[in-house]
Amino acid sequence: MKKVHLIALLIVLGFGAAKAPVEQRLTGEHRAAFFHGAKLSLDLRQQIGQMAFLAALSGFRSVVADLLFIQAHTAWEHVEWGRVALLLNQVTALEPRNVLYWDTAAWHMAWNASVAARYDKKEPREALRIKREREYFHVGADFAARGIQNNPDRYNLYERLGMIYRDKLGDHCKAADVFERGAHTVKAPDYEKRLAVYELAQCPGREREAYARFRELYESGEHERLPSVIKWLGILQEKLNIPASERLNLPPN
Repeated sequence: MKKVHLIALLIVLGFGAAKAPVEQRLTGEHRAAFFHGAKLSLDLRQQIGQMAFLAALSGFRSVVADLLFIQAHTAWEHVEWGRVALLLNQVTALEPRNVLYWDTAAWHMAWNASVAARYDKKEPREALRIKREREYFHVGADFAARGIQNNPDRYNLYERLGMIYRDKLGDHCKAADVFERGAHTVKAPDYEKRLAVYELAQCPGREREAYARFRELYESGEHERLPSVIKWLGILQEKLNIPASERLNLPPN
């Protein structure tokens, strides 16, 4: 049996060596596309095991990552949040340019794990439940932020991080900045810029900036004259005491 394992290992290593020149070329292309590279460290080797680590070294990172992702899903079904976080850390380390992995990790931590912590019947002290809940918010934000570092050209993770700041951490200023960064990525949908301005309107001290942005949206055409945009323009015109002569003649909302 050991001989069989040894032969299989030699085949894997041989295949990896044969395709090394191709991978070197691809590495250069990936770096040009913001790819930071899989972190195949000794810590990762200890976490995923020797055979999986050697497979990753030999060019099978995506296969190993998929297997670990399946294990993470199983851990989620068994409500093993610590194991979910550990496995998703391994998955994202192996495949840092896979947006789905980062987004799923952020969602599991900031939403699923945090809710489980908040309503954990095994912990009678509410203060500790709330503390653990917020810790998971930050773990989720960290996954999204690290995902952005590896995928600065993709709007999805900016949106996820902005949602965490908005819905979980209540930080409208940071949410506005993150949504704004996402809105400037190549394939970002139009609503991303509106998400940024909605949060800007709720950031203390930046209401006038938000008002200017809302006016810009409103005056850009009928497609931007949404009920939410009209509502916020009305609120800000009152809050900022905009002179009647300078106000927009808004339709009833």
